[in-house]
Amino acid sequence: MDWLTSIKIPIGPWAKACVDWLTSNGRWLFDFLKVFLQAGIDAVLFILQGPFSGKAAEFGYALFMIVLITGAAWYFRRSIGVAVFTFLGLLLIVNQGYWEETTETLALVLAATGVSMVVGVPLGIAAARRPWFYAVLRPMLDLMQTIPTFVYLIPALILFGLGMVPGLIATVIFAIPAPIRLTRLGIISTPPSLVEAAQAFGATPGQVLRKVELPFAMPQIMAGLTQTIMLSLSMVVIAALVGAKGLGVPVVRALNTVNISMGFEAGLCIVILAIVLDRLFRSSDEGEGA
Repeated sequence: MDWLTSIKIPIGPWAKACVDWLTSNGRWLFDFLKVFLQAGIDAVLFILQGPFSGKAAEFGYALFMIVLITGAAWYFRRSIGVAVFTFLGLLLIVNQGYWEETTETLALVLAATGVSMVVGVPLGIAAARRPWFYAVLRPMLDLMQTIPTFVYLIPALILFGLGMVPGLIATVIFAIPAPIRLTRLGIISTPPSLVEAAQAFGATPGQVLRKVELPFAMPQIMAGLTQTIMLSLSMVVIAALVGAKGLGVPVVRALNTVNISMGFEAGLCIVILAIVLDRLFRSSDEGEGA
């Protein structure tokens, strides 16, 4: 076996050289992306946390946001169970003292979900329309979902520094295969008879996409949205390791200090947030209830 290992293919040095080249030649681009993405996260945080200072004002705004989210849950789901669970679950988070961390996690999840859907849905449509493109894209999607997160967290940390942005980038890389795959699945599942009927009435390819394929694929696209949200939430602890704020911070702190109480409280808040977001965004044909 010595002959097989004597000449090692320099995969690691190649990857390091690539990151070094990006650091040297693309610093302006990564600085721009960092400022742009951080501004988006800060905007969401401003909406969730409010411009007020002081315990009473922050508590009042937290109650306002809880009522607003509960109202949204009722409006979209039309379910008393979902609305009651949303209200009581968010109140429990405030009671445990993790509302600020929850809003930081929610901002990261919403930003990562937004980026993943904006990029993933068009890629899924292109993959459905061009099989050769999906053949090229599929190994990359497999790599994104299977490679250990810490492997691409290292170059993200080098290129973007500590903070929310490298956590956002790592979350997007991990979550974006879901909307791509499910959007493609929804498009290619459109019955050919519907497409042929639209074409027979003179519909252009763009009209077929907008008026036939996308409406038929919408349940799959919404499933991709909820999957992206769940995958993003599963990354909050990983993101905390590179300086991202949120519920991952107390989880990491509890792990380092073997603090069972803190770990369980933060973990329960993550679970409540995950259930609320799942019930709020999942497709209506998946059923109702809390």
